[in-house]
Amino acid sequence: MRDLERLDPDELDVLLGLRPKSDIPPAARRSMEEVGIIGPGEGGVPTGSLGRQPAALVRAALTGTKGPLVSRWGHILLRRVLASRLSAPADMDPAEFVALRAGLLNRIGEYPAARALAQNVDTVDWSPALADAAITAYLATGDILGTCPLARFSRDMRDDVQWRMLRDICAAYSGEAARARANLKRIRRGDAVENIDVLLAQRFAGAAGQSRGAVNLEWDGVDELTPWRFALASALGAEIPDRLTDDENSYFQYASAISPALSATARMPGMMRGTGAGIFSANALIDLYSQYYAENGTEGDLGARAVQLRNAYVAADPTARVAAIDRLWGTGEMDYASRVLTAYAAARIPPSEALSDRAGPLIGSMLTAGLDRDALEWGNVVPEGSLGWALLALARFDGDNSVGGGAVRSFVEDDDSGGQRRSQFLVAGLAGLGRIDEGTRDDLSDTLNMSLGGATHWARLIDSAAAADNQALVALLAGVGMQGTGWDKMTPRHLYHIVAALDRVGLRAEARMIAAEAVYRG
Repeated sequence: MRDLERLDPDELDVLLGLRPKSDIPPAARRSMEEVGIIGPGEGGVPTGSLGRQPAALVRAALTGTKGPLVSRWGHILLRRVLASRLSAPADMDPAEFVALRAGLLNRIGEYPAARALAQNVDTVDWSPALADAAITAYLATGDILGTCPLARFSRDMRDDVQWRMLRDICAAYSGEAARARANLKRIRRGDAVENIDVLLAQRFAGAAGQSRGAVNLEWDGVDELTPWRFALASALGAEIPDRLTDDENSYFQYASAISPALSATARMPGMMRGTGAGIFSANALIDLYSQYYAENGTEGDLGARAVQLRNAYVAADPTARVAAIDRLWGTGEMDYASRVLTAYAAARIPPSEALSDRAGPLIGSMLTAGLDRDALEWGNVVPEGSLGWALLALARFDGDNSVGGGAVRSFVEDDDSGGQRRSQFLVAGLAGLGRIDEGTRDDLSDTLNMSLGGATHWARLIDSAAAADNQALVALLAGVGMQGTGWDKMTPRHLYHIVAALDRVGLRAEARMIAAEAVYRG
């Protein structure tokens, strides 16, 4: 009897065979045949896109992308495909397929999408890999209690200390606060986990009520910030020592950006970085500046930028609005987010000869948000061979889109980018979109000392996927080919194959935007 009394309710349920196997009633169980967030009618790719593809190829495409993409538009496309409602390849377990997709979403910073994808699968069907991907997403989004259905009903999924602490936190919020406190005290007395991790768990569990004492967080001796520590500290509103924060760590920046517990000031660096990467939209960034302005007015650097953002929209004349836009822009890769921030303001500038020298940057800003119709209004203003002309030559979707070699050579002659990378990307993009003939392509390639030919294994795969008219597989392979932290990691040959494949399978808008982005940022 004493042994039974020492068992917690979950252990007793297991012993007596009373523990439910799932938090979903059998009649409400969801099929694993199709899993995803968006259907074909909502912008997703066809459901059966990967059903007949070899599992090894799909697995390689999903695991081959290890981190961020150089292209904002490439990121947006990859996210859309990963979040689509898809059937697994015939020879792949559906749970593995979802786990691979959720894992890739996590690796590119799309934690809310990874969480939503995992939530489309009943926890009883989760594999250990899917559970790991889901827990990563739950912690990054600050949704600690989102792990509870898994922690309570799949106790044996993991056996590490973090898993036991999660189970105790969930127990506290299920009315078993006393049992949770006792278990966490036992964990703290052991040596399997650092003290700060248990203290955070104790304070979070104590917030469920019936806590008998305060828990003081002791950061002395802590030399590393982990996802567990960041998630719990942020949710609790606990201050993290400055010495532990790393401004260059994308995980903590992106997690900060989506944390409702943090101030607009704390969220802004991650929001800026994520906007440049393609995680957040121009509207989301504008909303955060608006929140800061509402809370703090013109205080600090962010307040001054908020004022300039307002002027970019409502200043009395176009010249003043362009001046405000210029003040918002900086230089460098991180400041690409500022170009996204001003996209809609740039679209409000009426085309004029007086502003022709600013046309290129303004058009580039518009295209960061896909405002190609607004950008094309500058077609009669931009000089042939200028940056604005090059961007419109790639972004144009109406009428005859062919481009003459003479105009491209004018651009090449004025190109001062490193290694004439912009010119190389322009030729690759135009060739991929079929807007220059083969002779012009080859002549320009010789001039720029580059080659768009030569079939690598990756190039053969993406070309074959395009020939099969498979949008999903083309997008996944494009993601593999666009990995990197900057456009200096992209080659003209890769860009050519990506743009050509996307255009061939009907993803023409994405192909145009990626090609234009390459020239703008190259």
